[in-house]
Amino acid sequence: MKLKSLNRILFNAACLVLCAAAAMAGAACNQTCGWRTVPSPFGFSDGCEIQLNCSSNGTAMAAEFPILAITSDTILASLPAVCNRPVEALGRLFTQNYAPTFLNAVLLQNCSGGPNSCFIPTTEVRANFELLDCGHTNDSIHCYSQADNSSLFMDYGKLRRSGCTSLFSAISIESLDMSNLSVSLDVRIVRLGWWRLGSCDCSDHAKCEAVSPPNGESPAYRCRCIDGFVGDGFRDGMGCRKDQQCNLSKYISGECGGATRILVLIGGVAAAVTVIAAAAITLRFVIKLSKVRSRSRHHRSLKLRETASITIPIYPYKEMEKATNFFSDKKMLGTGAFGTVYSGKLSNDKWVAIKRLKQRDHGSSGSILNEIKLLSSVKHPNLVELLGCSIEHEDILVYEFMPNGTLSHHLQGDSLPWPVRLSIAVETARALSYLHHTLQPPIYHRDVKTSNILLDYNLSAKVADFGLSRLGMSEEASHLSTAPQGTPGYVDPQYHQHFHLSDKSDVYSFGVVLVEIITAMKVVDFSRPPGEINLAAMAVDRIGRGCLEEIMDPFIPKSDGGEGTLWSVRKVGELAFRCLAFDRDLRPSMMDVLVELEQIAGSKSSSNLMVNEEDGSFCKVSSRNSLKMQMDLSPIASVNDSLGSDETSSPSSNS
Repeated sequence: MKLKSLNRILFNAACLVLCAAAAMAGAACNQTCGWRTVPSPFGFSDGCEIQLNCSSNGTAMAAEFPILAITSDTILASLPAVCNRPVEALGRLFTQNYAPTFLNAVLLQNCSGGPNSCFIPTTEVRANFELLDCGHTNDSIHCYSQADNSSLFMDYGKLRRSGCTSLFSAISIESLDMSNLSVSLDVRIVRLGWWRLGSCDCSDHAKCEAVSPPNGESPAYRCRCIDGFVGDGFRDGMGCRKDQQCNLSKYISGECGGATRILVLIGGVAAAVTVIAAAAITLRFVIKLSKVRSRSRHHRSLKLRETASITIPIYPYKEMEKATNFFSDKKMLGTGAFGTVYSGKLSNDKWVAIKRLKQRDHGSSGSILNEIKLLSSVKHPNLVELLGCSIEHEDILVYEFMPNGTLSHHLQGDSLPWPVRLSIAVETARALSYLHHTLQPPIYHRDVKTSNILLDYNLSAKVADFGLSRLGMSEEASHLSTAPQGTPGYVDPQYHQHFHLSDKSDVYSFGVVLVEIITAMKVVDFSRPPGEINLAAMAVDRIGRGCLEEIMDPFIPKSDGGEGTLWSVRKVGELAFRCLAFDRDLRPSMMDVLVELEQIAGSKSSSNLMVNEEDGSFCKVSSRNSLKMQMDLSPIASVNDSLGSDETSSPSSNS
């Protein structure tokens, strides 16, 4: 009898333990969606403080918009261009824990009254979108941004009162410092700021940032680890730590994330033996599952490698994490339209550049490897070499490391002698000519700019990102392309008419690069007069009137002031002038550009140098031919000058 009673007591106790554990597990926060795990305090279940959505295909969502990244203060969400989408869709991004910041320019349709002025110029909106056939003209796309920046967040009420009923898309920026050349536009992306409600509860080595939410809730805060520490900064989360590894003792103590807090809660209810047994079983299951997944990924990689005939190494994702110190900000070399680049050292102690491509919503691993096959087969001394890739969790490309950075960095900082600049121009033209005229089918770069021209130990030029435009292209049925269509200041002006980029679009962008090499000026500079904000428009005016010396980098005549050098600069300027022709049929091919640059680099002639006897400058009255060229290029002024103002004059009026 006593034995039966004891058994009943043990049975009831076991039921209580299991029920309590199940209840606590049910209240826990699920932080995994598909293969992606989000940091605390985010998650995808009712037990999470900031609850996100997880789609059926394993994509993390804020409302109905895919999440691209989560940082210590920002959520970046994709906002694709869609016609006649109700503006209320944006309202669903205003929650009790996150909302769009004032650094967003919202693109609206069906407006009864024009919204306020936008910090993104109208030309930039058109330059970055191939508009769907919405039954309206391009002018029906209105741009709204916050005029009053006293609040960190956008005022949804003001946006609703703008008189627009449809949400088309958005463009966001990192800051409003327009004097900074490196400011980047995030196209089809909305930037959300997030916060936790309550008083500051940050861990050691973290600082608390007070937040004023747009919904009036207070107090609110975020935690950020101080320099030298990483983590989420929250006392009840990962906290802040120096090392990147998470050992077993930290895992059990709860310092490595919220998942281990479930074990602690269960341990408070169940006996120690039960917890250890459960942990052992769970650990064995996790290890077994991990091995199965690892074998599956390895088999998948081998199969894809065999199918696509990939000859470059395919690295495990863990090696990419280790090489970049878990993609640490300190390892970041730069970020652009196609992804973020990190420096890293592989297991063979070789330094490489690791590009983490932006997440795409289309394509399969097979098609990605087919594109990688294309890139790895392209060999040229002036193209950055693709050394490997990783396709397990993300699309990652491994390139040779270029120690001297970008041409843009040197032009804006260090002073390069003219012979070095001319040599870089020739080498860049060789690379582009190879892509256009040697490869079959040809590759059009679509994003030629000085920040994509990298320099090795000897300051020799190598062009980067030459295949990423193709890698990121959309082949959807509609003509809306999600691929970035170039960088402001470099974009072919005829693209605004035809929404089509070609080999002559690369020629135009290279013409802008030549002007940068001559002037060392920023391509887009809002501190210049309205008609000169765009460097290409200003250069067309000056070169067309024979006044190139007005915009020439003063360092060139100081360091290489001979007549031969000045003649060489002028000939390169005339070549840039032809590359910048508005009509693409008037532009030379990249092969012609290369031939002419090589002739200039090999010539010492100065016979064509013309000096005005009155003022000692190169300015002269335009000849009939140069005037005709000015007339052919004149449309560029109206397209590019509107970059800074809607009321700019033509370049000729700024003489």
